[in-house]
Amino acid sequence: MPERPSPELNVLGEPLDPCGTEPLTGFYRDGCCSTGDQDLGLHTICAVVTAEFLAHQRSIGNDLGTPMPAYRFPGLVPGDRWCVTARNWLRAHQDGKACPVVLASTHERTLDIVALEVLASYAVDVPDDPAGL
Repeated sequence: MPERPSPELNVLGEPLDPCGTEPLTGFYRDGCCSTGDQDLGLHTICAVVTAEFLAHQRSIGNDLGTPMPAYRFPGLVPGDRWCVTARNWLRAHQDGKACPVVLASTHERTLDIVALEVLASYAVDVPDDPAGL
C-alpha cells in the first residue's frame, strides 16, 4: 500500500484527526481520511453514515452496505464512521440526503469540492450512541 503524505490538515486547518477504526476506514485503511495522488475519488469526508445516506448511495450505484472482503470493506451500518468521497457526499447533499460529518477528521482537500459552510451545517461530534442514525 502506498505511503500517505504527512502532516495532513483537516478543513479547520488543524492536524487531521482519525475518523474510525471499527470498521477500519480510509483510502489507506489507516483510520484516517488521508488522501494522496492514488486517491482519485478523494475519500476525504469523515461521515457518520445514516440509513438515508446509505440508501441514497446505493441508488446512485455506490453500495456501501454490502461487504467486499477483497477490498477490506466490511459493509456499513448506520452510525459507522467512514471516509466517503467528497463528490458522492456533495451529491447526497444536493439531493437532500447528506449525513453528518466530523470536521476534525475531514481532510482539507475536501474544500476543493465542498464549501466549508456546507460541511459546517452537517458538523457533529462523534455520537456516543449512534442508534438513532
